[in-house]
Amino acid sequence: MTEDSRASVHHRVLRAAGIQPRLTLTDRCRAVARRWRQLLRLAAATAGAYAIATHLLGHQQAFFAPIAAVIVLVAGAGLRQRMLLELVLGVAVGVLVGELLILAIGRGAWQLALVVVLATSSALFAGLRGVAITQAANSGVLMAAVVPAVGASDPAVTRFLDALVGGLCGLAMVLLLPRNPTRDLGREVRPLLTELAGILDELAVAMRAGDPGAAETTLARARGLQERVTAAQNTAANVAEVAAMSPVRWRQRPEVARYAGALTDVDNAIRDARVLARRLSSMLRMGERCSPSMTASVEALSRGVRIFESDFAAPGLPQDAEENLVEAVRLAMESLTDRMTLNRAAVVSQIRSLAADLLFAGGMTRDELDVRLNF
Repeated sequence: MTEDSRASVHHRVLRAAGIQPRLTLTDRCRAVARRWRQLLRLAAATAGAYAIATHLLGHQQAFFAPIAAVIVLVAGAGLRQRMLLELVLGVAVGVLVGELLILAIGRGAWQLALVVVLATSSALFAGLRGVAITQAANSGVLMAAVVPAVGASDPAVTRFLDALVGGLCGLAMVLLLPRNPTRDLGREVRPLLTELAGILDELAVAMRAGDPGAAETTLARARGLQERVTAAQNTAANVAEVAAMSPVRWRQRPEVARYAGALTDVDNAIRDARVLARRLSSMLRMGERCSPSMTASVEALSRGVRIFESDFAAPGLPQDAEENLVEAVRLAMESLTDRMTLNRAAVVSQIRSLAADLLFAGGMTRDELDVRLNF
């Protein structure tokens, strides 16, 4: 294992334990380097927005064009298509309402408060939501606080146009220099598979020791994954829209669909692991021991998950991973010949369901699954 790989694993272990790892200078430099696309988008959008507002439209004090571009690119990072468009409109609406009102009542503390309330109310009335509401209020504040240059044209019109130009430039950069959908989805799904393998390892240890408390602890760990699964699902929805909107990413749409489908099956496998942990805890509390073949089946599941995670970017399930998952089901079914109880049957059923969901995640069809797991 390389030094970089060891550091990455170490950081994942610390984060899983709730400890924020201490970042070295190299880590910080790599974090900046990974954001090169975002930095390029910011540079191009702000420069383009300022140039259009200043040289093409002839506006003085065109500061709000680049500000609007930054707001859309930073506050709008990861937003769905509708929300991103709402953000552009929210910024522009805040500017327009603020300037029109200021022309009538002037500038001051109470005027600023009134502008913020009315800009926000206008955005709400227009049906905007979330971060778009926040940016409408922020736009109103800036308009009330910044005095236009002497001799400048109507600030209500110019600043509204600046905000619109900046927002559209930011949106254009999202489309022309979009995030990498498959990379982002891989970063979400692979840690989930790593966690799932760890959960299965802990369950195997609890089974060998006959320790119901260890199974309960593992159940709590599995339940704690749901928030990360939800975050991964949100990322999948966001990058699917990026792949649909951006011509640069159109060729990645089949891969994005494959990753999103795999995420659904991984989510199901994690849910199966929770039920498995609960069933094992109940079984061990009642004094039932796990047979060697039942324990070996869970260990085979873990090996299959780890192989799958290490080669997740490749289409299809690696042969070694498939063999381990199928072997897990065979061993689980074999364990029922020792002594049949309700708990044992439930555990074996969950092992089979978990293996099936992982095989689905690897692209296996239902007909293929019926053939492979026909014991």
